[in-house]
Amino acid sequence: MQLDRIREKVWNGEVLSDFELSELETAAQKEGGPIWRTTVAQALINADAISQAIPILEAVRRDFPTEVQAHLALGRALISLEKWNEAEAPLKRALELNPGDPEPTKALATLALRRGEWARAKAWIDEVVRADPLDEEAQLLHSELERLAPGELDREPTLDLFTRALVERLKAQSTPHLVARGQLTIRLGRGGVARFDLPALFGESLRTGRSLTEAVELLAKDFAERSLGIPAGKLQLLARVLPVVRDSSFLERGEGAARREGPAGLWFFFAVDDPEVVLYVPQGLLAAYHVSLEELDDCAWKNLDARPTEVRMLELEQGALRLSSTPTGLWALAHGDGHDAARLLTPHHRAAIEKACGLGPLRVYLGLRELVLFCREDDAVSLKKLEGLDAAREGIVGAWRLEGGKLTALAEWDLGDDDTQP
Repeated sequence: MQLDRIREKVWNGEVLSDFELSELETAAQKEGGPIWRTTVAQALINADAISQAIPILEAVRRDFPTEVQAHLALGRALISLEKWNEAEAPLKRALELNPGDPEPTKALATLALRRGEWARAKAWIDEVVRADPLDEEAQLLHSELERLAPGELDREPTLDLFTRALVERLKAQSTPHLVARGQLTIRLGRGGVARFDLPALFGESLRTGRSLTEAVELLAKDFAERSLGIPAGKLQLLARVLPVVRDSSFLERGEGAARREGPAGLWFFFAVDDPEVVLYVPQGLLAAYHVSLEELDDCAWKNLDARPTEVRMLELEQGALRLSSTPTGLWALAHGDGHDAARLLTPHHRAAIEKACGLGPLRVYLGLRELVLFCREDDAVSLKKLEGLDAAREGIVGAWRLEGGKLTALAEWDLGDDDTQP
């Protein structure tokens, strides 16, 4: 079969023609399962379109949590982008699902090599070689390890090795820092900086008896919290995390932040509640806190549902919004904390919206960050008012329908014709 030949080319690392890629994408859309979707992502990776492949793999992992190849492919893709912290979780998950599998084991060895974690890299490589002494990739990794760290596996940690490992980890998790004259400077989340003496940090790691890797991980996590204002510890993070709805234009700006794909081209990011700024949770912090994306997502929505805001009646005249004491056909969620769009999808707010607006589909306007507007789709006058609004700088462009607790995108604004297709 043509598709089987295309799939074989992909898994052999060959780059597909545009026609072959189109055929593969059509098959994936038709079949809908994990295998063909993962194959599409791998084809994009082969063509160095890694940023396009990652959202596909993240969606497959969410829809099919036990699909080993999706976890493995995502981990390898993230390694290619030098996102060391983010790569570790999917690779470990692949190994959990298929213990003893040499492929995620070798990928974890590669990850450890890139981090400068020589002892950990050697342990992963040795595990593969014990199972298959003729594994060529493992032999190449072993040669690279000897080239990068000649003799270092047998030596005590040094200040230079400690500093290099710490800086690599700070770079991987995007923590703003500067190293100069034996000092490490971290930019704090509330302004200002904090300075640390590197020899003192190294001496403390020796005194506690922790391994170099463990000491660096703990320090990097602490510096991430100081820099970003993120709560210290898993329980504190899960108690304060909330979902934020953004569109695909935010993916580049939000690179490195924990996220999952939402409906109709939207994305759910995760932030810690804060009265002054939006503090997005870094993806790399999940592994440090031993928190899965699914666990973070579940807690975020539960936290938001427990922080209700009222459905308000609004007037909109000549582009100006004001609260109204009488029904106008326009309603809003207007807590103004950046989470109102997400509130549309929580059980408490869905019930409140239904009580205020009645049953039936609603038209939703997401163009303002400080509030969310909506009206009934059978209200042509109110639809026309929403149509005339322009999206703010950080607003979400487009027309949206809310029905049955689900948000779908509309191709264009209309006055409620039955022929409108989501």
